[in-house]
Amino acid sequence: MTMLVERRESSAEPSRARSQRETETVQFAQAALASAKQEGLQLAVRARYVALAIIACLLPAINPAWQQLYYVALLGLFALIGWAQVRVGRVGVSRSELALLFCDLALLTFVIVVPNPFGTTHWPVAMQYHFGNFIYFFVLLSGATLAYSWRTVVAVGTWTAALWVIGIAWVWWQPDRDPALTARIADAVGSDHRLFALISPAAIGFGIRIQEIVVFMIVAVTLALAVRRSNDLLIRHAAVERERGNLARYFSPNVVTELSKHDEPLKQVRTQDVAVLFVDIVGFTAFADARTPEEVVRTLREFHGLMEQEVFRHDGTLDKYLGDGLMATFGTPFAGTRDASNALRCAQAMIAAADRWSAQRRASGEPPMHVSFGLHYGPVVLGDIGHTCLEFAVIGATVNAASRLEALTRTLDCALVASHDLVSRAMLELGSTAETFASLIALDPQAIRGLERPIAIWTQPRAAP
Repeated sequence: MTMLVERRESSAEPSRARSQRETETVQFAQAALASAKQEGLQLAVRARYVALAIIACLLPAINPAWQQLYYVALLGLFALIGWAQVRVGRVGVSRSELALLFCDLALLTFVIVVPNPFGTTHWPVAMQYHFGNFIYFFVLLSGATLAYSWRTVVAVGTWTAALWVIGIAWVWWQPDRDPALTARIADAVGSDHRLFALISPAAIGFGIRIQEIVVFMIVAVTLALAVRRSNDLLIRHAAVERERGNLARYFSPNVVTELSKHDEPLKQVRTQDVAVLFVDIVGFTAFADARTPEEVVRTLREFHGLMEQEVFRHDGTLDKYLGDGLMATFGTPFAGTRDASNALRCAQAMIAAADRWSAQRRASGEPPMHVSFGLHYGPVVLGDIGHTCLEFAVIGATVNAASRLEALTRTLDCALVASHDLVSRAMLELGSTAETFASLIALDPQAIRGLERPIAIWTQPRAAP
């Protein structure tokens, strides 16, 4: 029974890992959508203010009369609603946000259907439909597409259609304010009922009203599809940015750019020559035993931050942290023309950074730190390992040799030990007279555990305290 439970638990681990990654992806996408919606709301309210300003100038220009100030004043209410929408807008269902959208549409329906109370004419209420003001609904619809979900855009279309039908019904129930005018127009037209329906002040024009609703719904649904597609693209883009962010934690920016141009290059298992760098703090175990956990972690973060910066600055790949040390590779996942020299220069830059850090610690009364480095160049195996939780691995004798060379710094009492293979390769890349090699000292071949034969090495002494 115990074995059965263990098997069930082990089989559940991959599904839990997948579920966790899916949850993290959804959270990342939700954060991206929330940010995009806030930006969209800001853009929508700016567009609304510009549109309202244009309409405020347009109305008096079309009909230069004092009664138009009534509609100009109502434009202020639309501006206030837009301001409130920015305040309450968020991803997901928001009742206050939907209420403001409904107020937007209801106010516009009221403005279009109900005659101006300050107007001097007493036309039939149906005359309001002869002005073609339904087109202003498209202004609100266009603003909705900037920040809302596709379902909300469909809701805007549906609510507009419903409110417009209610407005038509209300106007249909209103009495004719000037039946004498309607009768005179009927006498002038005679038996041409179609012409009378077009010019009669009491005619609602049901066919045209239905046409307005249908066309508006078609546009709303089309825009909703466009918004949905934009949201899908945003989520995909967010996932890509998340993947790039994860890659940037391991690879230098230029390598991330290269990886983004290829399809799953890390899954291609292959062998290639790579420069491997191991870094370690000397005596850190004894240091940590006498310090609080907070101080230990703070020291490691400072150290790792300095080393990581140099790895990426020299086009390296941060393979992994190893407690108080790290492993970096140069030439992964793609081989370059200066992998060995980049590794050597990176190690020397790390030595300089570590010396400055140690001097700062000494000046502040903290114990100094000594850091050791091991470098080797040779063939390694690259590829993904693992089944569910994948890891890009660099394995082989070259990696083991670099680690052994770093340990050799204790015996030789130096800061850096590099194999002759790496130094000779770096000389081919830079030229043997480069200043990079001025501080290096050639030593006789050394026996390295794990290698069949001794290898020649180069060392760089520690800086004087």
